[in-house]
Amino acid sequence: MRLTVERLGHLGDGIAREPDGDPVFVPMALPGEVVEGEVTDGRMAAPKIVTPSPDRVTAPCPHYRACGGCALMHASNSLVARWKEDVVRTALAAQGIAAPFRPVVTSPPRSRRRATLAGRRTKSGAIVGFHGRASGTIVEVPGCKLLHPGLMTALPALAEITALGASRKGEVALALTHGEAGLDLAVSSGKPLDQSLFSALSGVAGRVDFARLTWGGQVIAARRPVIQRFGAAHVVPPPGAFLQATAEGEAALLSAVCDAVGPARRVADLFAGAGTFTLPLADRREVHAVEGDAAMLAALDAGWRQTPGLRRVTTEARDLFRRPLLPDQMKGFDAVVIDPPRAGAEAQMRAIAASRIAVVAAVSCNPVSFARDARILLAAGFVLDWVQVVDQFRWSPHVELAARLSRVITGS
Repeated sequence: MRLTVERLGHLGDGIAREPDGDPVFVPMALPGEVVEGEVTDGRMAAPKIVTPSPDRVTAPCPHYRACGGCALMHASNSLVARWKEDVVRTALAAQGIAAPFRPVVTSPPRSRRRATLAGRRTKSGAIVGFHGRASGTIVEVPGCKLLHPGLMTALPALAEITALGASRKGEVALALTHGEAGLDLAVSSGKPLDQSLFSALSGVAGRVDFARLTWGGQVIAARRPVIQRFGAAHVVPPPGAFLQATAEGEAALLSAVCDAVGPARRVADLFAGAGTFTLPLADRREVHAVEGDAAMLAALDAGWRQTPGLRRVTTEARDLFRRPLLPDQMKGFDAVVIDPPRAGAEAQMRAIAASRIAVVAAVSCNPVSFARDARILLAAGFVLDWVQVVDQFRWSPHVELAARLSRVITGS
């Protein structure tokens, strides 16, 4: 069947239509391309590109066709940036919202400082990499163009750890982070930890010089504090804690948040994590950090206390999904920063809408939930001043954004 690709879907596949109008998903195809191949269950699994798009480029990674870690390496940078912005525009339009957009900021190649790889034992040892494209196989990625060089150096050690601790039939998840102190590895789904495995893993950690190694949440080795720098503060996040994927992406989001907050003197940072935004904002502002994970909040607080010159930071452990910060609890704050998980923060947005908060700096990893939540604020008199798309998951369909919403508060 010969078809023309109309657009990209949310997972980065091309979407064409059969003569009867049914959609056909075409992997690694671009809008405007004419493709040919067998269609099964609405998918052309092995398309031949008959007429290539001018935005088609040669994928720089030798693993691209097999590896599922990247979905858009065959597209030009400009096309990917336009597409990611369009994903956000479409999500907003579905809620009846339009907004001005700032230029997209894209992280460079080899900048991913954290990644979760899969490991599986084999007869000869182990295999470590990313899951294959549309399959459960694991693809080794010694030539990966996505990961930070500091992560790439650990691949042989990850294979050794997998051989030691993976069950015979299962996979281990290897959450690896690169920081100022070196590598921080948190392994999950491995065999139960006994003394023999503990000793073997300790030996690998010492030989490879991991800053920290944890197994199923239990610390095996902690050779140095695994410091992450948030503004002037040094923070030691708990094992496996959330961290922005690239330093460049974090810097872009932080710049957008600071622009959005502007001259606000007292700020509430909701879903604050370990202090990605709280601590840099505290350079000039008092900040109240609210986070559901007590361990991350403790790391934030320790980072603040050990950093001279910052303004006052208070912390509150609170499940903002079940117990959103209420309007009367937001009195005295000039602005709110909110960075919820993918589900968004509908209940918290309704509380903000009912408060007297005048400025919201919103960060989101899901344009659909962001648009839904933004509509709640717009109905309460807010204006969506601008949106900034930040592409720190380069070559993937993942979209992140920051935005400023503001309103004029009148009366007492």
